[in-house]
Amino acid sequence: MRKVILIAVTLFMTTFSNAQEMKTVQQIVVSGEGKIKVTPDQAIINVGVENTGNDAAEVKKKNDVAIDAILKYLKGAKIPASDYQTKQVSLFKNYDYEKKKHYYQASQMVSITLKDLSKYDAVMMGLVDAGVNTIHGVEFKTSKLAQYESEARVNAVQNAKAKALDYAGALNQKVGKTLLVTDNSSTYYPRPMYAAMKVESDAGMPRETLAVGEIEVTANVTINFALE
Repeated sequence: MRKVILIAVTLFMTTFSNAQEMKTVQQIVVSGEGKIKVTPDQAIINVGVENTGNDAAEVKKKNDVAIDAILKYLKGAKIPASDYQTKQVSLFKNYDYEKKKHYYQASQMVSITLKDLSKYDAVMMGLVDAGVNTIHGVEFKTSKLAQYESEARVNAVQNAKAKALDYAGALNQKVGKTLLVTDNSSTYYPRPMYAAMKVESDAGMPRETLAVGEIEVTANVTINFALE
């Protein structure tokens, strides 16, 4: 019994000793950020149809007719079916407090991924002619997101290492091996910095209707380096 206790104590002391050694490793923890600014080559256009009236069936029918025309236009414009999708459909009863009566409102939204920005003007005019009466906004994106994310990650690591070298140099020490890497990245598209895209008008004069700007693809990382 005493031998078993001694073995247990020895194992505990060894584990404790190893833990102590790990805690005494001098290290520096730094964060790094990598940014890639790119010109978007695609746009997500969110458009819709909205109708109101006193009869629910009539209001829904108006919406259905308009949406049918919009989907047929997109098909005729050679937009792949995989690049547009119904996002929201609603039909509800509302109350007009001024007129003191109920009315019905129907709405439907379609999200379109436009992969050729040179077609933006033509597509938007075609959608309006087909029946779109609400435009919910345009979001810009890049088709090479994975490539730019990879570049941003490399830049983030380089940024973190440069910081570590600065701090270590100020302490008259050297940066050792990497102990831990934590990826803190999240993909997002901030508001674009506007730079107008010119489209020729019927009269041959330049017309500016789409500001594609730039988007930033970012990566953030935290790295623990050993100090020597």
